Amino acid sequence: MKTCIACGMPMTKAADYPQNDESKEYCLYCARSDGFMQSYEEKLEGMTDFMIRTQGMDREAACQMAERSLAKLPAWKNREQSHE
Repeated sequence: MKTCIACGMPMTKAADYPQNDESKEYCLYCARSDGFMQSYEEKLEGMTDFMIRTQGMDREAACQMAERSLAKLPAWKNREQSHE
């Protein structure tokens, strides 16, 4: 089983991959419609919105939490965080 390098989601079946391409290192939620991986900014915005929607957080707190979460992942590990 692979884990998405951009969000940490476990990828257990072909449907978890962009365009069912199991050679990708990222999941379908971290891919654009063309199958390429989203940029950091796109992923940060999406994760922030997800946390607001599912956790009821305000935007600033959700953005800070998303940045901390993304910083631990291989795709984004060496990026500087803007909230610290």
